[in-house]
Amino acid sequence: MKENLPFKVFSGTNSRYLAEEICKHLNCPLGQMNVTHFADGEFAVSYEESIRGAHVFLVQSTYPTSDNLMELLLMIDAAKRASAAKICAVIPYFGWARQDRKDKPRVSIGAKLVADLISVTGIDRLMTMDLHADQIQGFFDIPVDHLYGSAVFVPYIQSLNLENLVIATPDVGGSKRASTYSKFLNCPLVMGHKQREKANVVAEMRIIGDVKGKDVVIVDDIVDTAGTITKAAQIMKEQGANSVRAIASHCVMSDPATERVNNSALKEMVFTNSIPYNKESDKVKQLSIAEMFAETIRRVVNNESISGQYLIK
Repeated sequence: MKENLPFKVFSGTNSRYLAEEICKHLNCPLGQMNVTHFADGEFAVSYEESIRGAHVFLVQSTYPTSDNLMELLLMIDAAKRASAAKICAVIPYFGWARQDRKDKPRVSIGAKLVADLISVTGIDRLMTMDLHADQIQGFFDIPVDHLYGSAVFVPYIQSLNLENLVIATPDVGGSKRASTYSKFLNCPLVMGHKQREKANVVAEMRIIGDVKGKDVVIVDDIVDTAGTITKAAQIMKEQGANSVRAIASHCVMSDPATERVNNSALKEMVFTNSIPYNKESDKVKQLSIAEMFAETIRRVVNNESISGQYLIK
């Protein structure tokens, strides 16, 4: 019987906090890697231990700036040149995913471009979570393990013991995601319908459904400037909601998002820790996805099914 390859976990600079926690759950050390920076902003990656013949997992979310993506590409290239047997890119937050189609003439499809960049370096597998659009998996010609933040969000929602729970989506695009939550939790679903003036600017929003006297949980995948989420919370409170919370997988939180959340009708804003959050807000909370990713890595190494750990899809 063929033995499993030895595996090693490495981290990019800005995802080290998550990689260290993943390694604790896997009961393994975080691999030693060095990133050398030059005066002009260029940098180089080198592994400080042998990875020849190993199954290598590289943890790095590709959120802004572009240095995170470039660092991941160099990590993959260095691992390939160091004779790693298999390379898996572990990207909890897959950046540029909002550019998944041509929504107007003469625009790029950033998600496809990034997928091509990562693929051409020679990875064997991609592991990610809550892509902005599920079809991005099809941009790759390799196996993609698409995990769901619901594994940590659903138990959290259940722990709140909300008597009049309602799940909401801030826009029509998130209706499928919110619908899975409402079905699993056996509660009503309400929807927000928004019209944008331009990117990150909401011109008008309407709520479809009854929120009076309800404890609303808004479900989304990414919160960037928090304009949509906070506007939805304000309208829901004005329409008689008892409380409004929001959960979202990826904590982009570009300025002035924290200020908006702090001054909003939201009771709390809950994220995973796919992206680090370094600002101060009593309303913002992050739930760890390290155990979920560690378990998925363990199953991949042991050639086991990963779908068994999905709570809802």
